[in-house]
Amino acid sequence: MLSQAPIVPCLPATDITRAKKFYKEKLGLKESKAQEPGGATFDCGDGTKLYIYPRGPVKIDHTQASFMVADIEAEMKDLRARGVVFEEYDLPGLKTENGIVNFDGFKSSWFKDSEGNILAIGQMPK
Repeated sequence: MLSQAPIVPCLPATDITRAKKFYKEKLGLKESKAQEPGGATFDCGDGTKLYIYPRGPVKIDHTQASFMVADIEAEMKDLRARGVVFEEYDLPGLKTENGIVNFDGFKSSWFKDSEGNILAIGQMPK
């Protein structure tokens, strides 16, 4: 049943070499041993995976994957030290401060990968 199946976000990359470098060097992910031809699969927490595949340019204006963490501020500090730039938003119902929005205890932040894909970091209320 799908409710029991792991899910793997699949993200497009116009330059697969550049994208692989971003995920390895900026996010610190490791490539999985099992790979599909042409793309790259990365190991993430709790046995989850993230897959990038070559594709021509696409317009992406929404969050495509979210990493759930225990300490969003610590993760952001580490990622900023690696050169990741976090988005700032000032929209109705969504205003970030230092890259973080707080929805009644649920914290979230967003950044773009080397290909323009929008990724998020989330932290559940403590």
